[in-house]
Amino acid sequence: MRNPIPTNLTSGRLTRMALALLALGALALVAGCGGGKTVTRVETDTTIDLSGNWNDADSRQVAETLIAQVTTGAWVENHLLARGKKPVVIVGQIANKSAEHIPVKTFVADVERSFINSGRVTVVASSEEREGVRDERADQQQYSSPETMKAWGREKGADYMMLGEINTIIDREEGDEVKYYQVDVYLVDLEDNTKVWAGVEKIKKYVSRSGHKP
Repeated sequence: MRNPIPTNLTSGRLTRMALALLALGALALVAGCGGGKTVTRVETDTTIDLSGNWNDADSRQVAETLIAQVTTGAWVENHLLARGKKPVVIVGQIANKSAEHIPVKTFVADVERSFINSGRVTVVASSEEREGVRDERADQQQYSSPETMKAWGREKGADYMMLGEINTIIDREEGDEVKYYQVDVYLVDLEDNTKVWAGVEKIKKYVSRSGHKP
């Protein structure tokens, strides 16, 4: 008669088998969870709307459209005729008056870039950026050689400041919604506070969560 299998040996084998099955199950679960994720690189100027909220395409479109309007306005020619040189512009506050989070700094950067690339105006640094420039200029007074040191009091003053705001109107019904964005901007003469130009760009989106089409 054969000797029975020791209880402790049988228990050890069962424990190892159980641990192995648990490990395989965990691996299968991880693989199943990660199997549906796909990352695809696309061109940065591609328009992709997922949530229907304000996105990079909206920021770029609005900035380019508004700058195309402002740089072809009569105020540019009037300035050239009166002063004989390109107008100097600073982009001031673009206020987000909507309930939606909109990265205004990104929009301002798009506006400045479009302004500069137009070649029609000169753009100067914002008040926040000037602080860093002035710190560097102060350091130069102490540490730079006289022939490379930049002098105080030579900053270019802006002739005009661009101001504006972003507003939204949201209309919702049974999971569907219409999002209307209106961006109003205007240019102010810094000498006498007159508004020399005003522009607007609008975006309207229909977001359907029920499969309906507008």
